[in-house]
Amino acid sequence: MVETDQTASPAAPGARASGAEAPEQGRVYAVVPPGTRPYSGPPAWQRKYFVGIIASDIAAGLLGAGLAFLARFGHLDPHSRVYALALIALPAVWIGALGLSRAFEKRYLFVGTEEYQRIVHAAVALTAAVAIVSYGLELPTSRVFVLIAIPTAAAVSITARFAWRKWLHAMRRGGRCMKRVVLVGHESSVAALIVQLRREHYHGLKVVAACLPTERSQGALLDFDTRVRGSFDRIDEAVAAERADTVIVLSCPEIDGQALRRLAWRLERSEVDLIVASALVDVAGDRTTVRPVDGLPMLHLDHARLTGVRRVAKDAVDRVGAAALLLALSPLLLGAALLIRCTSPGPALFKQERIGKDGHPFTIWKFRTMHVDAERRLAAIAHLNEGDGVLFKMKDDPRITGVGKYLRRFSIDEFPQLVNVLRGDMSLVGPRPPLAVEVAAYESDMRRRLAVKPGMTGLWQVSGRSDLPWEEAVRLDLRYVEHWNLTLDFVILLRTVAAILRPSGAY
Repeated sequence: MVETDQTASPAAPGARASGAEAPEQGRVYAVVPPGTRPYSGPPAWQRKYFVGIIASDIAAGLLGAGLAFLARFGHLDPHSRVYALALIALPAVWIGALGLSRAFEKRYLFVGTEEYQRIVHAAVALTAAVAIVSYGLELPTSRVFVLIAIPTAAAVSITARFAWRKWLHAMRRGGRCMKRVVLVGHESSVAALIVQLRREHYHGLKVVAACLPTERSQGALLDFDTRVRGSFDRIDEAVAAERADTVIVLSCPEIDGQALRRLAWRLERSEVDLIVASALVDVAGDRTTVRPVDGLPMLHLDHARLTGVRRVAKDAVDRVGAAALLLALSPLLLGAALLIRCTSPGPALFKQERIGKDGHPFTIWKFRTMHVDAERRLAAIAHLNEGDGVLFKMKDDPRITGVGKYLRRFSIDEFPQLVNVLRGDMSLVGPRPPLAVEVAAYESDMRRRLAVKPGMTGLWQVSGRSDLPWEEAVRLDLRYVEHWNLTLDFVILLRTVAAILRPSGAY
């Protein structure tokens, strides 16, 4: 029961149970609405996750201070003794900086790039604060120590949090560490979101029930085992019956702002998360802001920033990264070329025309993984196409050579595209480079993929590669174009390494 400070109305006769204590005069006790339950704290997996990332961040601060001390001083003496205290101080200061940057807030954890951006913001802010304090108080602070300690702490924190996230995603692939979700909306929209959440398990959202305006499924949901718990006025009951911890409201005219606000009031009693799935989900993100217009909050959508300083920075990172990778991978590239030449007749490299930014064609380079007469043999096996788009896809394609099978499995055949990146035709991260025949079949929305350079890797690769349906691959490419930034590129590159080591969908 919830105590309030309002004046009590007279209690009804017989309302008191035998032996119950009478309420104080002048107070009323409001009954908690049915369908709510007391909040018992976050689940065990979430507590473990929080403890893990906090411990990792403390270790990051300790490692950053230790590495900086060894690099700058190397030994303990009267001058360096004060910096040895940083081994104790920096972990605490680093945790404080991350907290001020809201890097521990649940809304930024588990999925997305915002968590990593918060860590970078904390590192920049802490470096600036040290510089200002040192200058203002005229402290003889070692710049080398600061410029090693803080970036190292940030890099270790990002890497450790990425590892924790991969652990969580592995748990979710097995059906653990999931949130129990009640979907609210029209049947077709509910069914579409169920399909997407089951495919993208890393979000950790398990649909356990749905509330529909018709109270029972009549079409799309008949193919699913999701229980329908009545209409929109029974959401509380559905949450309680399914012990759900999340409610997702899809766009529907029956639930207006007032109804949504009342639902939020009811759910906050038991700390059930309320998520509103906006129609702008594929173009939103950091491009949406709420701005008051004559006292009314309006959602403003900014245009995608595809030019300017960020584009120049992306091009610079691409070319420097491609040059460094070509140098580091040169022994592997030479070995792959020799294996191809020694095991099948024909050149080691395969070139093909692809369509790049703004529809301009360019020549893409790959290691040859098929026999030289592969194009001529395509007509004989065209009826075995396993893809659902304009591309031919076949898991056991007889045209692939023995060595080519392994090159494809670990994506080594794509490495010569680093030359394309160095030349400026491609990017390290971007939409998949399409063939001219694909572009000719594009609908108007799909042409948005050509607004940026194609990439060696992208959301399409780290989300399933050839196992993805054609529509899903296109949707992921469009999402990248709308949301791209350097942090997202960095996360995709990390996920690409994991995708290569787990070569599902590579054929």
